Amino acid sequence: MSVHPSPIELFISYAHKDEVLKEELVKYLKNLQQQGIITGWHDRLIRPGQNWSIEIDIHLNSASLILLLISIDFMASQYCYGIEMRRALERNANGNARVIPIILRPTDLKGAPFAHLQALPQNAKPITSWAQQDEAFVNTIAGIRAVIEELQEIPPQRTNLSSINNLPFERNYLFTGREEILQDIYTSLHTDQFTALTQMISGLGGIGKTQTALEYAYRYQDEYDSIFWVTAETYERTLSDLNAIAHRLHLPEQDQRDGTAVVNSIKSWLQTHTRWLLILDNADDVTLITNILPIRHQGHILMTTRSHITGRVAHRTEIKQMELEQGALFLLKRAMTLNINDTLKEASQEEQRLARAITDELGGLPLALDQAGAYIEETRCGLQGYLTLYQQRNLDLLNHRGKLIADHPNPVATTWSLSFEKVQQNNPIATEILHLCAFFDADAIPEELFTISAAKLGPILKPLIRASWHFDQAISDLLDYSLVIRNANHTLSMHRLVQVIVRENIRKSDQKKYIERIIKAFAPLLPPPEQAHWQKCLFFFPQALHCTNLILKWHITFTEANIMLRWVALIFNRQAQYHLAEPLFQQVLTITEQTLGSDHLDTASALNNLAELYRYQGKYHLAEPLLQRALSIDEQSLSPDHPDTASTLNNLANLYRYQGKFDLAEPLFQRALSIDEQALGPDHPHTASTLNNLANLYLSQGNFDLAESPLLRALSIREQTLGPNNSATGSSLNNLGLLYLKQNKFNLAEPLLQRALSIHEQTLSSTATNLHNLAVLYLNQNKFDLAESLFQSTQPGSDNQKNPINQQSNFTPPESGKRDEPQ
Repeated sequence: MSVHPSPIELFISYAHKDEVLKEELVKYLKNLQQQGIITGWHDRLIRPGQNWSIEIDIHLNSASLILLLISIDFMASQYCYGIEMRRALERNANGNARVIPIILRPTDLKGAPFAHLQALPQNAKPITSWAQQDEAFVNTIAGIRAVIEELQEIPPQRTNLSSINNLPFERNYLFTGREEILQDIYTSLHTDQFTALTQMISGLGGIGKTQTALEYAYRYQDEYDSIFWVTAETYERTLSDLNAIAHRLHLPEQDQRDGTAVVNSIKSWLQTHTRWLLILDNADDVTLITNILPIRHQGHILMTTRSHITGRVAHRTEIKQMELEQGALFLLKRAMTLNINDTLKEASQEEQRLARAITDELGGLPLALDQAGAYIEETRCGLQGYLTLYQQRNLDLLNHRGKLIADHPNPVATTWSLSFEKVQQNNPIATEILHLCAFFDADAIPEELFTISAAKLGPILKPLIRASWHFDQAISDLLDYSLVIRNANHTLSMHRLVQVIVRENIRKSDQKKYIERIIKAFAPLLPPPEQAHWQKCLFFFPQALHCTNLILKWHITFTEANIMLRWVALIFNRQAQYHLAEPLFQQVLTITEQTLGSDHLDTASALNNLAELYRYQGKYHLAEPLLQRALSIDEQSLSPDHPDTASTLNNLANLYRYQGKFDLAEPLFQRALSIDEQALGPDHPHTASTLNNLANLYLSQGNFDLAESPLLRALSIREQTLGPNNSATGSSLNNLGLLYLKQNKFNLAEPLLQRALSIHEQTLSSTATNLHNLAVLYLNQNKFDLAESLFQSTQPGSDNQKNPINQQSNFTPPESGKRDEPQ
């Protein structure tokens, strides 16, 4: 006796304005239905009293063949286009159904999510465009029949999960990336070590832990005879899911009210069976689930948790935000801008740019990107529209979740709200640290801010002054929910969206309070912007720059704020980023004049710094009146013989030297030198700096004999007070060596220049001047190979090098006054 294949269940998705054409198609499908080849369903078959939404979902999820009747009305229907079609394409991508677009009426199909699917009638010519519509329908039915015959030839997919699989969601056809994470999970679970048979996925809420566990279950389902999913958020929810599993396994204890009996029965089953996977989702309290884990087993356990603390329970893999390219691809697919199988290259350059920008704004958080894609799909606002709106109303969008989201219905803000509440209940210190971190740059927040400077961060953090244990405990509580990351270099990091939500839920008046505390605590930690502290300066710089932007935004003018503005400007200045330093120096001067007065000594210091910046840029006409004004303030407020007056004299004299006004420069240098010798002593480093500047003046004038004595004296002072290997000592060696070079005393110049180069290489200070001077020396000694090598080192990649014979030797730059450091 021949066995007829089961009829194919068919679902028709259409817009009600196409009712007439749909009914015509149904007539042509009758022959297939009467032969028992198909069973057809559409929404007009819903009976009175039935829930139409549920009925549609049931038939859409069970159909093997889905027909999309495409027209302009279908494309404009939010339900047809946004819900039914999306679910149909999801099932098509998962291999659970076949989808056929049928073009009813002409419409724009370019870029449509179903564009990669072969449409009917032939050549996707709309049915209403055929001269004879009967021919169009017959052609369509022939195509449908061919697909049905193909489906009937495919044997049912083997699955080991039909009886006891309780995976709560369909496979996510938009799952993107995470390949290294999935491979790490697989490798860990398949090791021979018992402890590795339990794997934990940790990370921030919304980072994609559940989706990764779900993808692992679907991807490797053929390796398991049973897969169990338990939502382990609370003891009650965990017990409820375990009871459901006991029913699926038909365990004798399935109807017992005693939770312990049910747990023990499932543990016993797991210990006596193999090839199973147990997924414990949202197991944030690891202690909650330790009692349900079997002691010895030959299956695999996969947990997701926000906690970073695993103890000896499991091997942990942390999930971080999506990379820019992955996030952009996921967003474009979720927004239905790209088809399921498209790559990022299929999008236009502008779409790629905007998708990357949104991904960057959202910190690569998958849940936030899913929300953004849903919003773009539902509102048709476009990528640029969403980006603009997010920059204006970020918290509103982070609180908005798309429609009909089954696998994660809560928006980002709600996802984290429970974590915030638990931290607030358990640890006020942790809450305060969380609030403060929300106002920093997201990366590399220095821990010493909360230990060394805790006294300036408000009364709640005062206990941190006495015991670092309180800080460790607070960080532990934040790590329980992955709200911060503690880095090996004694810094904290925080996801920028966590910052947004924490920050936006703080009252504006309190926001300014936190910012002011941060600035008062952070400013004293800033190291002097000198070569000896340069590495630490670079370490602090991103956070200081972030605080500088807050100072300008919130119009903060107290002393520590001015110190920070000046410090950042000095760093920019030393990096030759003058266009960035100038407005900050100007702001410092403005604030100082407004808060302290135009004749205050700090105003003189601010004038000096701005004038020096102008000198570096060659804007001598702007620098001169500032220095003259600063000198006047010093002489009136201090005394004509004060060291700070000498500093300003040095700066003004250097300015005149650069302008070639040697007759104005020399008496200022001589006066500064006299002040330094009397006020600080003849062997003070500042005296050496003034000697160096005076010698540079003589060298500029060609008075080599006058230059030698101050250079020798400056070198001697620096070797004795700063040490033989200090960068300032190296500068003196270079200048003295250069003097001998100009005097053709090559035997004296060479060891000095070589020693200077060695010092500057060791101290990571500038070596270009030393290299150039040595090259000139070797050139004059006819050591052409050595000279050429050094010249190339000083001018890498230059296509238009000057003739080395004509090159001039270089002095180290003049040394400005000491008032360019934070006070």
